[in-house]
Amino acid sequence: MTAPVETDRTATETSTGGGRAGTTIEGRSLGQIAWMRLKRDRVAIAGAVFVIFLFLVAIFAPFIANHHPNDFNSDLIDKSTGGLPQGSFGGVSADHWLGVEPVNGRDLFSRVVYGARISLLIAIPATLISVAIGAVAGITAGYFGGKVDNAISRVMDVLLAFPILVFSIALIAVAENVNRILMLIVVIGFFGWPYIGRIIRGQTLSLREREFIDAARSLGASNGHIIFKQLLPNLFAPLLVYATLIIPTNILSEAALSYLGVGVKLPTASWGQMLSSAVQWSTADPMFMAVPGTALFITVLAFNLLGDGLRDALDPRAGR
Repeated sequence: MTAPVETDRTATETSTGGGRAGTTIEGRSLGQIAWMRLKRDRVAIAGAVFVIFLFLVAIFAPFIANHHPNDFNSDLIDKSTGGLPQGSFGGVSADHWLGVEPVNGRDLFSRVVYGARISLLIAIPATLISVAIGAVAGITAGYFGGKVDNAISRVMDVLLAFPILVFSIALIAVAENVNRILMLIVVIGFFGWPYIGRIIRGQTLSLREREFIDAARSLGASNGHIIFKQLLPNLFAPLLVYATLIIPTNILSEAALSYLGVGVKLPTASWGQMLSSAVQWSTADPMFMAVPGTALFITVLAFNLLGDGLRDALDPRAGR
């Protein structure tokens, strides 16, 4: 026995000879209803379009970038101004669409494109780690309750109260010989699971008191069957929604660590690293800071808009 699935029915009537010949009832699954709701949310669709565009940019970065992101070009720098790019708006030209970096002349457009790849390469696996650990911990705590719930909840409380940024800086700084990207994925992913763990725990506490769970128990279903066949299908929607909302948080975490100098190492392009380098040029060359800052802002906004739209579409009580 599985949980009842919400359906939406539409009737289509056909007439022959002026009378009602029959009525066809078409059932819609929860996924179809959610898609209909999501399509009506233009803001969420706009966010989804940009997210898809960002993934394509990250995948095809070598074909999109018109320059190598690490190539120096001193010919584009005006040495008389202390290293500022030649021309207006930070060296914007037909060959350098977003200008170039001061001092070294690296193409900003190419570095932003490759920076998108780094942001997603870290944020997506870190999100998967957070969702996996949070789902297991939340379901375990919510379903079994008692001492198990108390133990897992206290671990969540400790991690939520822990100064994650300070610990991350110390850990990554100590592990100098470890791959920085791998270390960022592990650190960001591990410290992010308590948020989704708490949410899934609350959802599980509510679901375990529902009639279909009692019916499964009365039929002799094991705990494994109830968890994997009854609870998980009903927790898929909140897991998907909060995963979408965690991704921009992880992107910002990577940018913050790179900004502080303990993230991705040079010469690898990273938005946070570019912002860190742009601070000293914020007055003389504001374009250097505006380009990665705008990319980071739009990306986080798009993921948040998509997450909000998915939450409204997948919530059967949304009333939209």
